[in-house]
Amino acid sequence: MKLPLQNYIESSRVRQRKLLSLFLTAGFPQSEATLPLLKLLDEAGADLIELGMPFSDPLADGPTIQRASQIALQNGVTAKKVLAMAAAAKSRLRAPLILMGYYNPILQFGPQEFVRAAAKAGVQGLIIPDLPLEESLSLREIAGTLGISLIYLAAPNTSAKRLALIDELTTSFIYAVSILGVTGAREKVATQAGPFLEGLRQRVRHPVLVGFGVANAADAHHLATFCDGIIVGSALLHQIEKYWPDTESISAFVAALRRGLDEKRETHF
Repeated sequence: MKLPLQNYIESSRVRQRKLLSLFLTAGFPQSEATLPLLKLLDEAGADLIELGMPFSDPLADGPTIQRASQIALQNGVTAKKVLAMAAAAKSRLRAPLILMGYYNPILQFGPQEFVRAAAKAGVQGLIIPDLPLEESLSLREIAGTLGISLIYLAAPNTSAKRLALIDELTTSFIYAVSILGVTGAREKVATQAGPFLEGLRQRVRHPVLVGFGVANAADAHHLATFCDGIIVGSALLHQIEKYWPDTESISAFVAALRRGLDEKRETHF
């Protein structure tokens, strides 16, 4: 039986294992590819897997995830189908499964019904970038009673007051947005994010995972000093779009990220 998300993450922190969280858009590049890809990512070294719910207006996402979402929508993927994919993957994955998506499909589904279905499907966390913290409390309460952690984002321009509230409400980890902007692989993100992450970790008690722009093993190697883990989405989707169904190339990319994190841990602890 899997540990609850907060216990799982805290256990990794105690063991000084840097977490590798990977993002996959459900239904990309084909609907039938989702379950095999989830299994592949799990076996290749993912500690957490974020399953993205495609949406027509993903305002926090750059061109890669926008394109993946559009393809998934064209493939007929809906919130109901994403939950079915999560349920099908529940017994096959070692890594906890987190759903990431926008609030409109959840609202259309019915927030309470959605959270109940997500819990039944084995989902342990929710990331909803466009749901303001102040408007999330009822959903957080519902989710918490069912063992699902609502995960909040903190950016370089998040105020100290707001950051304190995020830390107070967090039950698993804080998602650090490395830069001001949308998702997408970028150059020099790792070096630019260092000072922000150092300051963030001094202000919060919960683990910090950093995403937005983390692109390769070199980024993982550098960022491991400043955070408890990394989140890779656009760069992974690019690999999938380029190589699928060549599983070896995708596995090699994930394995390189894992080595980047582990090498830093071995040299600093």
